[in-house]
Amino acid sequence: MQSYKEEKMAKIGINLTTGALQKEDIIIGIDLGTTNSLVAYVGEDKQAVVINDAGKGSLVPSVIHFSDNNVPEVGEEAKFYLINDSINTIFSVKRLLGRSYKDIESHQQYFSYKIIDDDSDSLVKIKIGNQFYSPIELSAIILQELKKRAEHSLKTPVKRAVITVPAYFNDAQRQATKDAGKLAGLEVLRIVNEPTAASLAYGIGLDQNETKTVVVYDFGGGTFDVSIMQIQNGIFEVLSTNGNTYLGGDDIDRLIIDYWINHNQLKNVDTTTFQKLRLKAEQAKKSLGCQNLYNEKIDDIYLAINRSTFENLITPLVEETLTCCKHALADAKISIECIDEVIMVGGSTKSPYIKKCVGDFFKKIVHDQINPDEVVALGAAIQADILAGNRTDVLLLDVTALSLGIETSGGLMDTIIPRNSKIPTKAGRQYTTAIDGQVNMKISVYQGERDLVSENRKLAEFDLKGIPAMPAGIPKIDINFLLNADGILNVHATELRSGVSQTIEVKPSFGLSDEQIEKMLLDSVSSAKDDIAKRMLIEARNEGEQLSYTAKRFIKRNVTLLTEKEIDKTNELIRDLEQIITQNDKDKILTAVDLLNEYTKPFAERVMDYAISTAMKGKKID
Repeated sequence: MQSYKEEKMAKIGINLTTGALQKEDIIIGIDLGTTNSLVAYVGEDKQAVVINDAGKGSLVPSVIHFSDNNVPEVGEEAKFYLINDSINTIFSVKRLLGRSYKDIESHQQYFSYKIIDDDSDSLVKIKIGNQFYSPIELSAIILQELKKRAEHSLKTPVKRAVITVPAYFNDAQRQATKDAGKLAGLEVLRIVNEPTAASLAYGIGLDQNETKTVVVYDFGGGTFDVSIMQIQNGIFEVLSTNGNTYLGGDDIDRLIIDYWINHNQLKNVDTTTFQKLRLKAEQAKKSLGCQNLYNEKIDDIYLAINRSTFENLITPLVEETLTCCKHALADAKISIECIDEVIMVGGSTKSPYIKKCVGDFFKKIVHDQINPDEVVALGAAIQADILAGNRTDVLLLDVTALSLGIETSGGLMDTIIPRNSKIPTKAGRQYTTAIDGQVNMKISVYQGERDLVSENRKLAEFDLKGIPAMPAGIPKIDINFLLNADGILNVHATELRSGVSQTIEVKPSFGLSDEQIEKMLLDSVSSAKDDIAKRMLIEARNEGEQLSYTAKRFIKRNVTLLTEKEIDKTNELIRDLEQIITQNDKDKILTAVDLLNEYTKPFAERVMDYAISTAMKGKKID
C-alpha cells in the first residue's frame, strides 16, 4: 500500500514566488503560546475556525509532563502534575526558545524543572531524569499534540502549517520555532508575526481599497508586544514594534503570589507549595475580571485578594506596556490621532482594567469582539488559506524558495535567511573562533532545509583572512546576508575588532528546477527527526570538546590555586568526557558535561574571586 507521504510527493505543487500550494491541501494555523496553544483552519464556508477536538476545549495548555519512562503527555492532563510532579513537568517553554542560560538566569527560580547551567552562551537544555531536552524538542511535543488534534478533528493527515510568533522574537527564536515545527512533522510554510495574524482575524487588510493604521496590543502569558502597522492595498507594513519578551500574564501571577507570600509571612516556600500558589494566582486573575473578591485557601494558607488590590499590583506592569506603546508611536513617527483601530490580543487583555487603560491611552474603543485567546490562531489560519492559493485579495510579496545559511562546527547548517522570507531582505549573525590564535575562517554558504550541510546545496566558499590572533571566543565576526529583489545574495563577513572584511556575490536559485526545490522541501520534513537527532549529537560533541579544552586550559593556568584532589578529579572527569564524546549518545555526553561543570564551578568561582581581590588590592572604592 502506498503511504500518504508518497502519494503527496507525486501531487504537490508549490508556487515558488508565493509559496502557495495546491488548494486541496489543508494547511493549519498554529498559535504556539507560552501558557496555551491553539490550532485553527479555514473551512469550506471560508470561515476560520479554532479546532476543539473531541470536546477537549480549544485551548491546549502548553504544559508537558514526563512519566517515569519518559513518555510525554500534553495539555490539561499534564497540568495536574504541576503540583504532584513539578520537577518532571515543563511549562512556559516558549520563554526558553532561542535563549542561553545567561538570558534566563535571573528567572531560574520560577522554573520548577532543572535548566542546565553550563556557564556559556549556548542554548539552554532541560534535564528530565537522565535525558536532556532542548526547548525545540519540547515545543515540538506541543506541536505534535496540536497536529494530532487537527488530524483527528479534520479526519485527514496534516503536514503543513503557519506558526505565529511575537513580533519581538529575534532570528534565533524564529528559527527555533521553525525547527520545532519541522521536528513535529510539519513543513512550516511561514512564521507570521502575531499582530499581523490578529489583524487578519478582524478582516483588516483583506479589503484592497482600505487604508488603515492599526495598533495591536498583545499581552499574552509570557510576552508583551505592541505593533503599529499600516495596511494599504492588501499589503501589511510594520511601521514599528516594541515590547518585552519577558513580560506577560505569568508576571501578573507572580505579583499575586508575592502578595500572598508577604501577606501570610511565608518563608522558604517549597516547590510544591509554589506551584499550588501559581495555579491559584492564575485562577484569581481570571476571577477578578468579573467579581470583586477572590477568597480561597491552600492547606492552612488563606489566599484572599480584592479587585482594587489586584489593580494596584498590576498598575506598574500596565504602565510599562503603555510606555512601550509610546516608544512604538515615536518610532513610527505618528501621533495617537493617526491610529484607526486598536486590537486586543492575549489572555491578559481580558482584564477590564487593562482594556480601560489601553482604550484611554489611545482614545479609542478597543477591538475585543473576538476571543483574545483565539484571535491569533484564527489569523494564522487565514494566512494559511492565503498560502494555499484560496485567496487572491491579499498581496503576498516574493519570498525565498529555500533557506540560506553557513556551515558551522561539526558540519551543521546555521540558517541566516529562512525559507519563505519576503525579499528583498537582510539578516546577519555574529560568530567567533573555535581555537586560540585562529587567524583565518572558512565561510561556506549553503542553500537548503536539512540540518547537515552535506544534505544541502553548496553555493559558495571564501576565506576571511587576517583575523588578529586572540584566544578562542574573543574575535567577533559579523556575517551578513543581503538578498535583493532579483534573488542575488551578497555575503559580507567582517571581524569587528580589526575591520578585516570580505564580500562574495552568489545567485542562490541558479541551476535548480521547481522539482528539485520541491524534493528538497519534502526531504527536509520526512528526514526531520533524524536530522535533528544528528544535529543535537553534533552540538553535544562540540560542547563537550569545547568544555574539555577550556577545563584543561583552566587547570594549566591556575594550578597553584587548586588542590591536588581538585586537579586529579577534574582530570578524571575530563578523561571520562573525552571517552564518552566518541559514543553516539547525546544524553551521556550532556550528563558528562553537566558533571564536569558542577564539579568545577565552586573552585572556578574561587579563582575568579582571587583574581578580583588581587586586581583591587590597594585601591579604594569611592
